[in-house]
Amino acid sequence: MEKKLVNNGEFVKINQHNIHIYIKGNVDKPKIVFMSGSGTVAPVYDFKILYEKLVDEFRVIVIEKFGYGYSDIFETPCDIDTLVSIQKEALKAIGETGPYILAPHSMSGLEAIRWKQKYPSDVCAIIGLDMSTPSTYKNWTYKEVAKRIKTMKILRRLMIHKIMNVGPLNGECFTSEEIEQHKLLRNRNAFNICYINEAKAVLKNADIVERDGNIECPALLFSSNGKQTSKNWIEEQQRFASIMNAKLIRFDCGHYIHHYKSEEISNEIKEFINDLNCR
Repeated sequence: MEKKLVNNGEFVKINQHNIHIYIKGNVDKPKIVFMSGSGTVAPVYDFKILYEKLVDEFRVIVIEKFGYGYSDIFETPCDIDTLVSIQKEALKAIGETGPYILAPHSMSGLEAIRWKQKYPSDVCAIIGLDMSTPSTYKNWTYKEVAKRIKTMKILRRLMIHKIMNVGPLNGECFTSEEIEQHKLLRNRNAFNICYINEAKAVLKNADIVERDGNIECPALLFSSNGKQTSKNWIEEQQRFASIMNAKLIRFDCGHYIHHYKSEEISNEIKEFINDLNCR
């Protein structure tokens, strides 16, 4: 019997296509919006190891952009303002309103900063999960981006993604059905056109966010050891923490830090949010 995708959240229509959003927790609690990094095939499962430790005290929301998780693979523009406006519109369509505590991983750090730039009243705080910043990309070139895109296309064509281990689903808190769903989403989503278009747009997006200047809001930042990211990663994490006057917690682990340090991260998040007024 052929396995089928069975979503665990709700769909909303944006531009006639489905965006999938997972929500859990009391509506009166502070709202944490988890935002996935580039190429994360199933954000709703990717973040589960962390949000399950937070859901009793907060309302957790996972947005799956076009091409991610259960959302449609739809070749929408990937300029930074479109990426942010679609997520904002999707939350509104499902009945959610700010203020939000944005929790971006990796490349979605640009989106979180831009969200605060464009819609400041929407964002009361940012929790960076090894998030990127505009200056992360200052040493990148369009030639390097083109090379990365070429590699993604080759891997997709060779179907390498079907044998890759791209998630934490051999660990705690996942059912056999969730593991199977993750495999199906991996096979469908890995290296799709949405990821490629985001990669094409990243340098211009970083320039736009950099141009519009620093933001001001409470922030808590978590950083990996930088071995799976760019060579200037640690320095840029420290630089952004200084700009934001934020606490920076460094872990000696890989880029998907919530897979390795969910207990420590969840405890720090609880302490951080309990000192805020984000309702």
